[in-house]
Amino acid sequence: MNRLVKFGAIAVMSLCSAAALAQGAPPTPEEAAKVAVETRQGLYKLMGWNMAPIGGMLRNKVPFDAAVVAKNSERMEQLSLMIPDLFQADTSKFKTDTEALEGIWTSKADFNAKAADMSKAAAALTAAAKTGDKAATLKAAGALGKSCGSCHDTFRQK
Repeated sequence: MNRLVKFGAIAVMSLCSAAALAQGAPPTPEEAAKVAVETRQGLYKLMGWNMAPIGGMLRNKVPFDAAVVAKNSERMEQLSLMIPDLFQADTSKFKTDTEALEGIWTSKADFNAKAADMSKAAAALTAAAKTGDKAATLKAAGALGKSCGSCHDTFRQK
């Protein structure tokens, strides 16, 4: 499954790059910033899509399913590893449709540490889910949610 997630992300990024190159001229800095923002937003949509069922389980809206949690948290771990790469280019100086704050680039070490913490929290959730222990899994799911929120609180417009 990890290969599938990596392949999918590479395919999405390749398509974005191919679209820019197909126009003939190299993209302007503004166009490159727009593509970077769109790619990041795509990654976060995938993460949200994988987190949604887990959140439903945390709120008792859907039945607990350790296999779903393990699969989705493993995906989130892989996706989270891409976050620092997708924020290499500082897009804060361009007018884009983003909620990313300039602090991402001025506090790069903190931002990257939060991404690493999210990856660790997702890995811990995967491990807990694979045991089938509902209480431990839901506790780890809450920790992953807090990890996401920690980054949002610091680096995302409210």
